[in-house]
Amino acid sequence: MLAGTEKDEERLVARARQGDREAFARLVERHYDFIHRVAWRWCGRQTDAEDIAQEVCMRLARALRDFRGEGRLRTWLYTLTLNAARDHGRKTAREKAKTEAYAVQALTEGGPTAEAEDEAGALWEAVRQLPTKQCQAVLLVYGEELSHEEASEVMGCAEATVSWHIHEAKKRLKVLMKDGAREN
Repeated sequence: MLAGTEKDEERLVARARQGDREAFARLVERHYDFIHRVAWRWCGRQTDAEDIAQEVCMRLARALRDFRGEGRLRTWLYTLTLNAARDHGRKTAREKAKTEAYAVQALTEGGPTAEAEDEAGALWEAVRQLPTKQCQAVLLVYGEELSHEEASEVMGCAEATVSWHIHEAKKRLKVLMKDGAREN
């Protein structure tokens, strides 16, 4: 990396640490391909790599204030990405075990449980309550199984913006689903 580029990156990091969203978006845009590439190499699946890259972007938003600048940002991002990939692998293994248990239950009991169908219905109902851009991003990425890049083309925005909308949607969905569970 050239000295001028390093100084530019230091300025972006400093601005992003102070809450400048534009600077943060530029950092994410600048490093997203690297994060995605590392994630893809770690897990070997495009959809998992996209999920991991999104998680790293969310973690970056929270952890950037702790970045001391003692090393290169890219090295720090590499560590964040590998940690997110490991976490994703553990989560995927747990979900696979649950799915297999549901499949066994469905085969032995003659189909998906009403409870599982109700949960899925409640989740999609909550998605429809999200702000428009968040709802679109979730529906395109999770409902239509488009990549973040494809969703960004449909929505007419940057890929990083799609990731941000999904990040915000997940936060809202946790609250909406928790509130919905309390009502029942």
